[in-house]
Amino acid sequence: MKATEVPAIDGAYLFEPTPYADERGFFCRTFDSDVVRSVGLDPHAFVQDSLSRSARGVLRGLHLRSGDGEAKLVRCSYGKIFDVVVDLRKDSPTYRNVASFELSGETQVTLYVPAGCAHGFQALTGTADTAYRIDRPHDPTEDVTIAFDDPELAIPWPLPVTSMSQRDREAPSLAKALLHQES
Repeated sequence: MKATEVPAIDGAYLFEPTPYADERGFFCRTFDSDVVRSVGLDPHAFVQDSLSRSARGVLRGLHLRSGDGEAKLVRCSYGKIFDVVVDLRKDSPTYRNVASFELSGETQVTLYVPAGCAHGFQALTGTADTAYRIDRPHDPTEDVTIAFDDPELAIPWPLPVTSMSQRDREAPSLAKALLHQES
């Protein structure tokens, strides 16, 4: 497994496993505490694992947490997703940058999303399972949602949206979300 910095988002990393394939399929390590530690992250900081299953076209996000934020490791364990990170850390050299990735069950690449960044994804396949490893227990009172189609972000979602939560459909613009977060 190797770690690669994401230039567009300061502190974000892609963790790329080394799959071992044979006639049975493949095996790969999807988390390695030594590799995580090698880039300055505490592997023991992650306290909760979650999984979502989405159908093609489903969009989830853009989500972040107020307060101390929430760092996460995100991996598409089955299928394929278009994954997006928006840096909303005011003191970051990549503040307001947007980066997108294609994560898939074929590659098992894991994306590290630093606390203070918004995150969202769209399922590109009939079924897409997305695994999250989060560094704080979820507290719904800290949830912040930003409109996926905010023109300021201009995210090039690859498919028409087939479904999303009511919370995501009613999400405010980036500007409104940032104003609300500051107050």
